[in-house]
Amino acid sequence: MPPIKVELRNVGKSFHGDDLFVQALKNISLQVEEGEFVTIIGPSGSGKSTLFNLIVGLLEPDEGEICIDGDVCTNRTGLVGYMPQRDLLLPWRSIIDNVILAQELRGVPKEHARERARDLLPLFGLSEFSTVYPHALSGGMRQRAALLRTFLTERNLILLDEPFGALDALTRRELQDWLLSVWQEFGQTILFITHDVEEALYLGDRVIVLSSRPGQVKDILDVSLPRPRRQGMVTQSEFGDHVGYLLDALGVKT
Repeated sequence: MPPIKVELRNVGKSFHGDDLFVQALKNISLQVEEGEFVTIIGPSGSGKSTLFNLIVGLLEPDEGEICIDGDVCTNRTGLVGYMPQRDLLLPWRSIIDNVILAQELRGVPKEHARERARDLLPLFGLSEFSTVYPHALSGGMRQRAALLRTFLTERNLILLDEPFGALDALTRRELQDWLLSVWQEFGQTILFITHDVEEALYLGDRVIVLSSRPGQVKDILDVSLPRPRRQGMVTQSEFGDHVGYLLDALGVKT
């Protein structure tokens, strides 16, 4: 059995403001094995992004513990590669200088960082775009650049928060297959938030279902589809059965 890469033990998080109290997450316990691709779904407001911000270290839990590589981590900043919903590419930097940003912040000399990035540009479909600026790229190509920047953090745990949510259906399917090929190449542990039940099934080894706020782990589905995945799988009865199961877990009437 692979080692546990990240574990949450009875984690809770609330937010306080002027006459406002919001309990975002309650009693979250889950484990993700090294090398797994785990997808997370749940209603809007169920605390999915808050969960990621806790794992990354941008927030601290009010209750519970977060463990990485078997150790309770109170300082997680820099241990995790994280891509938020927007690509956040800097418009004044070329694509190659955007993707090396994390390495620069770690003190890697710029030319060394660029050399590493150039090696990976073909795998990310960006060979012809290293010197262009973000405004010249399509949405799909911008996401590829943002994902390359995330992978270049050289962290074994990668968190992706709806990276394909704003893309058209065809581009989304193309990038799903491409992301799976990159994951199989590098073998990182990936946690992936999506609102799309079919995307969650197609990508994931397991699907974690969060409840409405306060978000709790409502269900976990082990996806029985074989790898490598193929888009034609979405028409198979087994895939349809999984979709029905997850929609029921989400409380969606079909």
